[in-house]
Amino acid sequence: MKTKKQGNNWTAYYDPDTKRYFAEIMYTSREGREQYDYEITQDIYSRLGIFADDVENERLIKTAKMTYSFENTMYGTLGPERTVWDEEANEAMKKAEAKQHKEAQKKKT
Repeated sequence: MKTKKQGNNWTAYYDPDTKRYFAEIMYTSREGREQYDYEITQDIYSRLGIFADDVENERLIKTAKMTYSFENTMYGTLGPERTVWDEEANEAMKKAEAKQHKEAQKKKT
């Protein structure tokens, strides 16, 4: 099974060790950065990337449980700068991302 899927503003991960699925939506601009992390289901993961429009992929991700958000913009209208709802899921996602990065580095060498 593919362990990473990616679009313009989103990335999804599958961690075969824990059998968990995660997704991240990130927007960056001159005004600042927004990041939203989700623990998604296998069904959502399998459907990601089938839409022609990335907005539809993001809408699908947003139906899952949000585990983390970071909103830091110059306008300050988006809410708190940092909010974590699920520490354990947030840490598990970071580990899955690190594994993906390490595997990608191995393939380059």
